[in-house]
Amino acid sequence: MRRFKALLYKDILLLIRDLPGLAMMFIMPLALVILMTYLQDSTFNSITENKIPLLLLDEDQDSLGISIERSIRQSHIFNVDTTLKEERLTASSLEKAVAKGDYQIGIVIPKNTTENIRQSIRQSVLKTFGSDSASTAIEMDSIAIFVDPTTKNSFKSTIISSIQEYAAKLQTGFVLREVSIEVKRLLPIPMGEIEISEDMIGIKEQYARLDQGRLIPNSVQHNVPAWGMFAVFFIVISLAGSIIKEREDGSFTRLMTMPCPYWLYLMGKAGVYLMVCLLQLLLMFLMGIYILPMLGLPALEMGHCYGAIILMSISSSLAAIGYGIAIGKIATSNQQSAIFGSISVVIMAAIGGVWIPVFVMPNIMQTLSKISPLNWGLSGYYDIFVRDGDLLSVLPESGTLLVFAILCVVTAIVYDRKKRR
Repeated sequence: MRRFKALLYKDILLLIRDLPGLAMMFIMPLALVILMTYLQDSTFNSITENKIPLLLLDEDQDSLGISIERSIRQSHIFNVDTTLKEERLTASSLEKAVAKGDYQIGIVIPKNTTENIRQSIRQSVLKTFGSDSASTAIEMDSIAIFVDPTTKNSFKSTIISSIQEYAAKLQTGFVLREVSIEVKRLLPIPMGEIEISEDMIGIKEQYARLDQGRLIPNSVQHNVPAWGMFAVFFIVISLAGSIIKEREDGSFTRLMTMPCPYWLYLMGKAGVYLMVCLLQLLLMFLMGIYILPMLGLPALEMGHCYGAIILMSISSSLAAIGYGIAIGKIATSNQQSAIFGSISVVIMAAIGGVWIPVFVMPNIMQTLSKISPLNWGLSGYYDIFVRDGDLLSVLPESGTLLVFAILCVVTAIVYDRKKRR
């Protein structure tokens, strides 16, 4: 234990001797998180949160028009306007506004639409009960929907389907009301109103956990863990450089002449750099919770299982440390380790979804991203921050990272033994 403490003390001294470099290890990742979150916030919003501008002219001013407007607003898909600043809103001005691209969709509900539907249903019910009264044809004006030519067909289909659904619900209510009135008139016994609940069939909305790629985080939930993983893995340059420097100046040889096994030497390195990595991640998370909201960005939602966060943070840090140890042992010079370490981490970050989220990549790149350790860590944090996962949900990612760390350390030990022989 005394030897391990001495190794920890030695590596801490090596770190703090280069205070500017140590400060950059913490400051640069924090700056990257702020910059990239700002740059990508509008992109994430365009995918998940931007609403479609819609102009509505309700000339009916009755049940159908009111119900349609209320339902469209409650859908949270559209920004609904019912007036124009420049001129009075009419069917003609609405069409012009949509044609100019000010709105993607315009809806005109004609006058007396609700009353015409009501009269038509009343005549049908009376005819069903054998009434001899003559029925008059009722002209039904169609609801007009104007669509910007640049609007996607999926948006157009959505709004048309919604209006049809609202109209069908309203028509059902009219039918039941008229049936109740006629039955009460024909039967000698009193009868209450026929009421059917609109929520007889319950719908429970939840995320499908199997389809990992379709779940979309916001800009903060993506960038904080993504650049946190990038910062953690970028310590391979410092760690590998420290190993090579000790080998070149003879410190490593002197340590090995003492009763100090190689695995204990590696544990000393891993212990110091594990503290550095965990401190980096802690600062990232604190900035996501407290600093980014002050800049007008969403706050980081960290889920409810802090044990899962700790497990992912430790496993991610150990994977980066193991990778740095392997590079430091195999590389023959500081330049070689710095170039290979930095370029390899940048490549793993690029294919792992740090710069460009995996869910917007082509299918081939989404498949390729699964070989990147940074993607394993990012997916684990997604499970916690976005899916509100627990320890069990992050076991696959954390286990894979730990296996990667063990393989890297074993590679370094085997390579060291071969070099000594």
